[in-house]
Amino acid sequence: MRIFAALKTDSIKRPLREYTNILLTFLMTELKNTPIEDFDWDAYENGETASAKSREELTRTYDESLNTVKDKDVIEGTIIALNKREAVVNIGYKSDGIIPMSEFRYNPDIKVGDTVEVFIENQEDKKGQLILSHKKARAARAWERISAALANDEIIKGFIKCRTKGGMIVDVFGIEAFLPGSQIDVKPIRDYDMYVGKTMEFKVAKINEEYKNVVVSHKALIEAELEAQKKEIISKLEKGQVLEGTVKNIVSYGAFIDLGGVDGLIHITDLSWGRVTDPAEVVQLDQKLNVVILDFDDEKKRIALGLKQLQPHPWDALDPNLKVGDKVKGKVVVMADYGAFVEIAPGVEGLIHVSEMSWSQHLRSAQDFMKVGDEVEAVVLTLDREDRKMSLGIKQLKNDPWENIETKYPIGSRHTAKVRNFTNFGVFVEIEEGVDGLIHISDLSWTKKIKHPSEFTQIGADIDVEVLAIDKENRRLSLGHKQLEENPWDAFETEFAVDSIHEGTISEVFDKGAVVALEHGVEGFATPKHLVKEDGTQAKADETLQFKVIEFNKDSKRIILSHSRIFEDEARAEKAAERKAKRATRAPKAEEAPAALNAPLEKTTLGDLEALAALKEKLANDEK
Repeated sequence: MRIFAALKTDSIKRPLREYTNILLTFLMTELKNTPIEDFDWDAYENGETASAKSREELTRTYDESLNTVKDKDVIEGTIIALNKREAVVNIGYKSDGIIPMSEFRYNPDIKVGDTVEVFIENQEDKKGQLILSHKKARAARAWERISAALANDEIIKGFIKCRTKGGMIVDVFGIEAFLPGSQIDVKPIRDYDMYVGKTMEFKVAKINEEYKNVVVSHKALIEAELEAQKKEIISKLEKGQVLEGTVKNIVSYGAFIDLGGVDGLIHITDLSWGRVTDPAEVVQLDQKLNVVILDFDDEKKRIALGLKQLQPHPWDALDPNLKVGDKVKGKVVVMADYGAFVEIAPGVEGLIHVSEMSWSQHLRSAQDFMKVGDEVEAVVLTLDREDRKMSLGIKQLKNDPWENIETKYPIGSRHTAKVRNFTNFGVFVEIEEGVDGLIHISDLSWTKKIKHPSEFTQIGADIDVEVLAIDKENRRLSLGHKQLEENPWDAFETEFAVDSIHEGTISEVFDKGAVVALEHGVEGFATPKHLVKEDGTQAKADETLQFKVIEFNKDSKRIILSHSRIFEDEARAEKAAERKAKRATRAPKAEEAPAALNAPLEKTTLGDLEALAALKEKLANDEK
């Protein structure tokens, strides 16, 4: 061993020949001081010296005592010296090798005397130096070791080289492995840079030899250590139990709490009695707090925790004197189409339904009246302390317009309203907010026959109305528009008397007849048989003709017209006159007729033949 001690104190880059001479000198010195059992004393007395053959045998013996190595072999060596830059490794060869310390970066605890694997690159370079590599030795056996580590669930060491997308790059046995961010620790990692340059223990999670990919995990080691704690904690879990935990992660729907190896979730609704939009408003990462166990599944893998349950319920602290009818102030915290939730105290909310926002019966969206953040005043409508529910209203802050409806809008009074909606039977209008009325389609015009209200007005337009009737119970007014004018049918009764003739224009033609526009905006109706012209053709739309009134009904505002009756009546009159003239020429004179014949004739006839003909004509006209 003294020869190796001598070599260590010398330069590690001394040529091989000098090492050999030093070693031979050392051996000769040792032989001189050591007695030899088979020493030839006779030869010594005769003055004989050692021959050249003895030196050759000695050299051969020395060479045979050394290891036989080959280039590219992977063998084990021992570190006999090291500094910040280099390590000297003895492999039992005639010279030692030098390996840069950078190849041992993954193992900062390396020391003199440790056994390491080395790759023989060259037994002797130009300077007689043995060239070794630890990095190549690790790479040569890396896949074997990694596969064995995965199969045996072995713990290995690795050096974290740098960050990458989604995790870290780890040097394991000289191979770059991937460490996902989720596999670094059981807790979410917020600073990856703190791990760069560290040597840590890992377990091989996955190997893909085809693509030369290795995935390692440090989290698996921690989980294994926590498993025992986890089992102990889970076995003792009970509903209602209060535990101390640490905020592990914050998500949009709540916060995950570490109970010492077991995770539980505080849902956002269980963080506070009040409305919470962001869990970060209540808790912070790494915050220690007490939580209560609300529930867990049979296997105790999902644990529901509560934070607000450890605080008194705000409804219990609500003013006991608060009652229905009282006015309260609060802040709008949630909006919905059907209403708004108002927080009158932390954790105490009331609902203002959209129907309680205005006296108007035209339900609108709640957003038309208020928005989140508005400070509002309201009246308590219902209060249920047991079920912790409250309904509010803001329209109650104003007088109900229907309380004095008879005084404000008496029958016969005239007002201006706004058109809100149409139906087939009329127009819904609003005189003021909360006061609605209906104008029936028959009350829009005295003279026009309106099929749909859209022909007369439009939504959003103003219209003058007269109150016809009041339905206070159902909050409806019966209104009229035509009543603002005098009924023209009183005058029309004389002007459009039966058998009067007027000029009219056919405005519309249907299968059952045609609408005829007369003077003063009045419309009449004629059936197809009354639209036949004198030449036998049928009257068409937009034609202007003479029409005779054959029927007038004031109550139903109906006028029946006929064009054909004009020339038909004239023809009948001419025929009647001709028949009368003929009868007059054929009739015997009364004084010439025998008395005997005249007597029975007067008894058996209805009268004069001319009167009978006139009666028949009248009956025929009535049938038509």
